[in-house]
Amino acid sequence: MTIKPAVRVSEKNLIVKDRTILTGVPENVIETSATASGPVNGVFLGAIFDRNDSSHVVSLGTLKDVRFMACFRFKLWWMSQRMGDRGRDIPLETQFLLVETKDGSHLQSEDSDENKQIIYTVFLPLIEGSFRSCLQGNAMDQLELCIESGDTDTKASSFNHAIFISAGTDPFATIHDAFKAVKNHLNTFRLRNEKKLPGIVDYFGWCTWDAFYQEVTQEGVEAGLQSLAAGGTPPKFVIIDDGWQSVAGDHKKEGGKQDQLLRLTGLKENEKFQKKEEPNLGIESIVSIAKKKHGLKHVYVWHAITGYWGGVRPGVKEMEEYGSVMKYPNVSKGVVQNEPTWKTDPLAVQGLGLVNPNNVFNFYDRLHSYLASSGIDGVKVDVQCILETLGAGLGGRVQLTKQYHQALDASISRNFPDNGCIACMSHNTDALYCSKQTAVVRASDDFYPRDPVSHTIHIASVAYNSIFLGEIMQPDWDMFHSLHPAAEYHASARAISGGPIYVSDAPGKHNFELLNKIVLPDGSVLRARLPGRPTKDCLFSDPARDGVSLLKIWNMNKYGGVIGVYNCQGAAWSSSERKNTFHETNSDAITGYVRGRDVHLISEAAGETDWNGDCVLYSHYSGQVVILPYNVAMPLSLKVLEHDVASPMR
Repeated sequence: MTIKPAVRVSEKNLIVKDRTILTGVPENVIETSATASGPVNGVFLGAIFDRNDSSHVVSLGTLKDVRFMACFRFKLWWMSQRMGDRGRDIPLETQFLLVETKDGSHLQSEDSDENKQIIYTVFLPLIEGSFRSCLQGNAMDQLELCIESGDTDTKASSFNHAIFISAGTDPFATIHDAFKAVKNHLNTFRLRNEKKLPGIVDYFGWCTWDAFYQEVTQEGVEAGLQSLAAGGTPPKFVIIDDGWQSVAGDHKKEGGKQDQLLRLTGLKENEKFQKKEEPNLGIESIVSIAKKKHGLKHVYVWHAITGYWGGVRPGVKEMEEYGSVMKYPNVSKGVVQNEPTWKTDPLAVQGLGLVNPNNVFNFYDRLHSYLASSGIDGVKVDVQCILETLGAGLGGRVQLTKQYHQALDASISRNFPDNGCIACMSHNTDALYCSKQTAVVRASDDFYPRDPVSHTIHIASVAYNSIFLGEIMQPDWDMFHSLHPAAEYHASARAISGGPIYVSDAPGKHNFELLNKIVLPDGSVLRARLPGRPTKDCLFSDPARDGVSLLKIWNMNKYGGVIGVYNCQGAAWSSSERKNTFHETNSDAITGYVRGRDVHLISEAAGETDWNGDCVLYSHYSGQVVILPYNVAMPLSLKVLEHDVASPMR
């Protein structure tokens, strides 16, 4: 008797547990067993082409009559979610795809027979050699695999492990097992639970960005710390964002209308962070004030992965040893189609001073060792995806990204013993699949306090992106303003995110009534145990676009679970306008339902093998306590930008 693999290509179809997912798989698509990557129901697919090239596109077959959730890059830097039921709905630059077969209801099945249960199939486009893959759909409902090196001189024609496909009946376990198999295969990254989380995740913090932007000063930093502490919510970490470094523009060109792109001219702080009385003290001055006077435990600073937005300025004497040369981004077709503004972006027009990859460890090490000697505990490393555009002549996007990240990991390990690093603007698989050290990653595009279209989009994006990102790092759902029309909406999401909680309030502009709900008197926070993610019944609904669905986010704490419920309707990324926009939606309240078992691992909190599933549910906003028998649902109605948080306990 021959035992058939659970995931396989048979008679030009992709079969998952005897269900057909893709039809018409081309003959040049090849499969490779995943048995060497561990005990998992999965297979690697690749393709053979008739020519050597730096870019290939191949159909994997036709996708129809399923429900899917895709995490795709709508910008070079950031992912968002998209749902659909056929191949043409899959966006360009899709890096994660979860598919649900429609054999049965989308509600949880109690039948142990796998033939009747829902099957979840996860598609993970991978790195293979110098090439990186992503998915996209076409007008014929074919699921296409796009494979590219980012360097016209880096070519290949044969790929064996361009994508991994795995399946199971528990979506979260299936995803986790798939990432374990990919980790074992690539051996280039580590999973979140294998990394050391920095201490900032368990404390309340403040970031200077939305308070001051690039006008931040030493005096402004101290004012912000004093202001928050005065209201009984003392921050225990601060991120001094962009604005502290020594930067300058290029020599002014005649007739140039575009603002000059600034470039790094030195490793030390600018004059704003040099006390007139003791200029040699530098940034150590504000670090000492923060820790000794205000009791902070951690001080971080910002820098771009290339030093600054415009890189390191070539020809500057202090920086000559790093071998910076001007490079101009070559942005992939999928990114440009999703983000057409790249054609006129200052980086595309003015270029970037790129440190020689052979010198980049010395660059990071000297920067970080100076910061560490000044008392800095970590760095927020921004603009990371730019590396994928600069690989021409350097072995391609994957090779350049790998060199930079290996150097960054080594420097972080040497200089910041608490593993103090936050990855930002880093949502490409080039970087994610070579992350061995960094344990915290920004989960979505920025919190934009002045952009009303952004707030519902932000909550939906961080939740769905965390399904993918949360396997590799702890997602950071970004700063927010405590004094803002959407403040409670954002604050509650951060509280259940499992990641760091920090604000970017300007000094004197705080809502302490709100902050005291999430910050303990000693500046610590009660952090949930896992990355917050959508509940099982929300995985394939579209809470930003469909007009009928609420978003439910689940997490675990020490003694029970937590569920956040959000109305995120009315705004989303538009595939026609290629930007985030409002769209018409019902202004009436939407009714959804909360069950105790919406917390996927609620049985772990029960502590009893014979627990029958009955829960006590506490609503944080109404103060009501309700007994919910297993499988009984409590209705909940919310308007756009409204939310609730409930805690189911045994």
